Amino acid sequence: MNTVTEPNPLLDFSGLPRFRAIRPEHVTAAVDRVIAENREARERLLAQPAFNWDNFAQPLEDMNERLNRLWSPVSHLNSVMNNEALRQEYNENLPKLSEYYTELTHDERLYAAYKQIAADSGFAAFSAAQKKIVENTLRDFRLGGAELPPVKKARFKEIQKELSALSSTFSENVLDATQAWDLRIVDERDLAGLPDDARALARQSAEGQGIPGWRFTLEQPSFLAVMTHADNRDMRRLMYEAYVTRASDRGPNAGKWDNTPLILKILRLRREAAALLGYRNYAEYALQTRMAKKVPEVLAFLHDLAARAKAAARRDFEELTTYAADKHAIGRLEAWDIAYYGEKLQHAKYHFAQEDVRPYFPAARVVTGMFRVVERLYGIRIDEKPDAETWHPDVRFFEIHDEVGELRGRFYLDLYARANKRGGAWMDDCIHRKRTASGVQVPVAYLTCNFSPPVEGKPALFTHDEVQTLFHEFGHGLHHMLTRIDHVGVSGINGVAWDAVELPSQFMENWCWEREALNLISGHFETGETIPPALYERMYAAKNFQSGMQCVRQLEFALFDMQLHTEFDPDGSQTVQELLDAVRREVAVVFPPDFNRFQNGFSHVFAGGYAAGYYSYKWAEVLSADAFGKFEERGIFDATTGREFLENILEQGGAHDPMELFVRFRGRKPTIDALLRHSGLAA
Repeated sequence: MNTVTEPNPLLDFSGLPRFRAIRPEHVTAAVDRVIAENREARERLLAQPAFNWDNFAQPLEDMNERLNRLWSPVSHLNSVMNNEALRQEYNENLPKLSEYYTELTHDERLYAAYKQIAADSGFAAFSAAQKKIVENTLRDFRLGGAELPPVKKARFKEIQKELSALSSTFSENVLDATQAWDLRIVDERDLAGLPDDARALARQSAEGQGIPGWRFTLEQPSFLAVMTHADNRDMRRLMYEAYVTRASDRGPNAGKWDNTPLILKILRLRREAAALLGYRNYAEYALQTRMAKKVPEVLAFLHDLAARAKAAARRDFEELTTYAADKHAIGRLEAWDIAYYGEKLQHAKYHFAQEDVRPYFPAARVVTGMFRVVERLYGIRIDEKPDAETWHPDVRFFEIHDEVGELRGRFYLDLYARANKRGGAWMDDCIHRKRTASGVQVPVAYLTCNFSPPVEGKPALFTHDEVQTLFHEFGHGLHHMLTRIDHVGVSGINGVAWDAVELPSQFMENWCWEREALNLISGHFETGETIPPALYERMYAAKNFQSGMQCVRQLEFALFDMQLHTEFDPDGSQTVQELLDAVRREVAVVFPPDFNRFQNGFSHVFAGGYAAGYYSYKWAEVLSADAFGKFEERGIFDATTGREFLENILEQGGAHDPMELFVRFRGRKPTIDALLRHSGLAA
């Protein structure tokens, strides 16, 4: 009897990923095959007597893009539909990928070939995108250790492999610790203060586990609801302690999934890698690919902003402390009180709370309204394609066409929190734009959030903060999908400096505050009524509520990150916790309890690519606020300005220096004035 072996779906590159067919057992076979084929192809390319774009750079880019196409759905499913079998396959193959990409940057023959291409007389005729790819590749060879002697090169390669594995383990520890804890409530009196939606979600979670009462978890919709609204102070403390001690030596699961030793290992290896390349610290190394080129430049920016925000933050905290004492007899505000009494103070001061607007932001209205906003800005059209294959019934799929009917991009939208899904919100690439012999390969994006799902027959209702998060991630998605660059290396967000990549995302958040845009994205889930003028005025008045405290909190994270990767010695006498405490003494106004282990869950820096780069959020806020200033001057839906942003920022990808592109759009270099004004921090 003959056995028919089904083709491996991960090796089908004819269209979109075949999510329903992908199984964990497909991963190793596909990865091994493509890596082996790529290595053989690389040897054939290197055997040529001379090198140019068409016979070398383009084929090399194509084969690496094929490997990315294979790995993208695997990595994505590991984040959104995590299970033990897939996780095992993911972790077993991650070192292979790390080794493959490291060997590329260490192959002296490849380096020599690119240097030959750059030195050839024909290089002058290359397109801007082709030149940038070659220049970036030569830079990355140097940063990847290509010029190191053999012994150091071998060590550098081993470090990269170790770092990849450690980062994956760090992320898994946070996920496991998040999902291992829950709070089960059987006495309804303990739910006092919680909105109906939060209660319904907790009831639904309990029913899903087959237990009575209400179940609260450390996933964001559940955690934030308790911290912001639960009258029961002990309940808030329990949730807070469980959350801030995840993957650490403290808290209810102390010592289990503890990331403390991983943090030190990661920092040692990063420091060693930078030293091998001749850099004084890892931050100096990391900034070689950023808009900001020098560590002192970044530190000066952060300290300057801290100096401007600290007084406002102190006033914010003093106001909150006074309010809690005078109105609620709270003698000492604890960390688990800040969001709760902050919400009450905001309501007392502005007669506004996030829950007031939630009924006006049903998911369907927000999503379609967001599409209308970008359609007016950029002359595009977005249509749902309900027959597309996805990984979960909640996931939707859309296509973007421009005004002449050209298909410009496609994307998956995965809005809701669920078990075995990594927390947070993000955009990731599925397929990149490139030009092939048969035409343009249309880019595809994943847009992922963790909002509260529909409960008890009601649609999912978003807070205004969640609406901003959705707009933020969609901004990243537009950057990826609307690119006009035909070469993968600088298409979409590829090749964009890390501290500029947040510009399009933070830029999009501005429309969430504009009355004309809110008329498109709001509509009461029962009546369809847009946000009433009086409620809008209260919401807008509260826009910069506690903006000083919020600003210094972000600066605390950014300075902690930079100092971890500059002056901190992982083998020295100072601990990571002591460094964080020192940063807090400089910039913070809220000091958490001793058991807080924020760093153990700081996935951005230890597992998410933001090492020595968390400052990018504030850096890009300057760019985005200043860019939006042009719309404020001309009209928020001014078609000409929208076209200029599309053509000068979104369509250009990483083909040009980000400062050059900003100046093209704005007519000058950015200033901090708009950010200070938008944040209510202007003098």
